[in-house]
Amino acid sequence: MAIPLVYNVRNLRLRLGATVMTVLGIALTVSIAIFIMGLLRGLQQAFVTSGDPQNVLVLRKGADAELSSVISRDSLQIMKFLPGVAHDEQGEPLASGEMVVAIVLPRADGTGEVNVSVRGMTPTGFKLRPRVKLARGRWFTPGLREVAVSQSIQSRFSRADLGTTMQFGKGSWTVVGVFDAGGTAHDSEIWADVNQMASDFDRPIYSSVLLHATDKASAEALTHRVSDDQRLKLEGMLETDYYARQTRSGDPIKFVGILVAIIMAIGSCFAAMNTMYAAVTYRAREIATLRVLGFSRPSILASFVLESLLIALLGGLVAIVLMSPLNNLTTGTSNLVTFTEVVFRIRMSVGVLTVALAFAAIMGVFGGLAPAWHAAKQDILSALRE
Repeated sequence: MAIPLVYNVRNLRLRLGATVMTVLGIALTVSIAIFIMGLLRGLQQAFVTSGDPQNVLVLRKGADAELSSVISRDSLQIMKFLPGVAHDEQGEPLASGEMVVAIVLPRADGTGEVNVSVRGMTPTGFKLRPRVKLARGRWFTPGLREVAVSQSIQSRFSRADLGTTMQFGKGSWTVVGVFDAGGTAHDSEIWADVNQMASDFDRPIYSSVLLHATDKASAEALTHRVSDDQRLKLEGMLETDYYARQTRSGDPIKFVGILVAIIMAIGSCFAAMNTMYAAVTYRAREIATLRVLGFSRPSILASFVLESLLIALLGGLVAIVLMSPLNNLTTGTSNLVTFTEVVFRIRMSVGVLTVALAFAAIMGVFGGLAPAWHAAKQDILSALRE
């Protein structure tokens, strides 16, 4: 015969002080877990949602990022006319030679300076990124020192508002536009004219080439065609695969987060255990009476584990409420591949919250198991004499 759930709820109310303290301890642990998972989820989404499966990104063989790649302009002319490259309405190949450099910008809050990526691109580059929309102002004019910045860059850094100027290369560059990158990796970039950047940095080469294939099958074939062409000595990959590799930026966050969560989870388990041991001692006669009334040891064991589980789940729910204001908050971290800042949003998805509640439940079960076993093994006569 199972002990009614109302019995456990009544006991939680009777020991309200101990219950609240244990709930808050578990809530703190789960809050940290939610924060770490939200960071990782946001970083992953920023990269995984970037790119087009029909776009092929070309880098120098052996390069793991655009910043470390070099491609000649002659190579671009060869790639434009490879089989499988799509053409626009005017019959021009959808191929964009691009240059990526890192510049230093001061944060808007005055907390320091960080590296930010500037992408030099051709007008064709806009066509290859249809998800990026102009939010305010206008796009840069080719041949002029003008830039467009993402909304995240505009809000997080000084000298990035419309009409302001930033210094890099050989002169001042005017901010003429702000674009919405839709939560993709381009939220971390500044865009400018590739030819003007080549002149300012004395680099008559590209960092990468972006090709748009006629379809997904052609994109796969195009990656092999570029990599196997002995004239080029370059490596082609799907743009989506390239950005998926960049998720390595989250490895330090993941490591530290898991370590902290494990340490705090152990502490929370002991907190739940102490609470339940105190409950067992306080309710010794009550437990013995339950045995006399016919409730079995397994029923008592299950009842106390359930009580600990309820405390932990309450802690998990409190953590979700506490952390919900941080959902979609914009933050940033350093990309370990490019050593520039990656801007992304904290994402507390349904999956993240489900894992958080499961994490709380595990702490509750482990914290309540030993006290529940102790309660179930109590001698009836000894307990009734206390």
